[in-house]
Amino acid sequence: MDSDALNTFLVVHRRGGISNAAKALHRSQPAISRRIALLEQELGVPLFERIEGKTRLSDAGRVMVPYAERAVAAAQDAENAVRALLRDNSGPVALAVTGTLAGERLSKVLKRFARQHPDVTLTLRTATSAEVSDLIRRGEATIGLRYDRDRSGELDCEVLRAEPLGVVCAPDHRLAGRRVGRLADLRDERWIAFPEVPGRREITASHVFALFLTHGLGEIAWTPVDSLTAQKRLVEAGLGIALLSQSNAAEELRAATIATIRVGNLSASHEVVAVTRHGGFLSAASRRLLDIIRAEFTRARGTNTSRRSNVRRA
Repeated sequence: MDSDALNTFLVVHRRGGISNAAKALHRSQPAISRRIALLEQELGVPLFERIEGKTRLSDAGRVMVPYAERAVAAAQDAENAVRALLRDNSGPVALAVTGTLAGERLSKVLKRFARQHPDVTLTLRTATSAEVSDLIRRGEATIGLRYDRDRSGELDCEVLRAEPLGVVCAPDHRLAGRRVGRLADLRDERWIAFPEVPGRREITASHVFALFLTHGLGEIAWTPVDSLTAQKRLVEAGLGIALLSQSNAAEELRAATIATIRVGNLSASHEVVAVTRHGGFLSAASRRLLDIIRAEFTRARGTNTSRRSNVRRA
């Protein structure tokens, strides 16, 4: 039983017969008669009766009408919803973002998109970089923002920017605002970093350790903290130093609640990447959101992408 058959049934009922329904649907009378006959055969009961030369609903037909109306309406709603995806200002959009990217840049993206597309239902989920990719693969999110490229061929990855990483500390730290010649000069500091959780590895969790290994400095003292906000609060309190991206530390640096330590032999960054499902459908609203993300996250890209990381990434 398909929506076309149900719609034909309703038009015959509303127009009062086969010939009028044929005119309304721009089909031949035999085609309409055949459609009704097939529907009746499928149901096993007649839907119409001929009484005094007129086509009227049978008892089964009267029972059928409200159900047919709801089914045809639902099919039309589905068609309208799908067609709405092709318009700029309609349809749902699902965005998945690595938690540490949910900062000022993303806020600007969301504000701009909401202002330009007030009728679009936008959902946002935060996750690790690996989880962002999984959400895109499963179709639970349309667009993802994560660190570094996904090596899977199932996703399209677009590098938006290489975001510089720097060492931050409390304003009253002995090295606040100063420069050290080598990363080795910070070996005895207590570092604050994301924990490495088996099965839920986050790219940023590996940077501090990879840096020290790359420089041949071995083990360091560190405190695992799985929240970026908590990391910054601990740094402000003088309980350790951290390796953060410029955007993640921007607000606290402006407020002077944290300071930087410049490291002479440190040139580190991680790539911010937009991911979409390879060959997947992007609605007009989704494409517009991706354009806004590109515009915001690639701003000042020329200065950032020239700074390449010397960290071996997972």
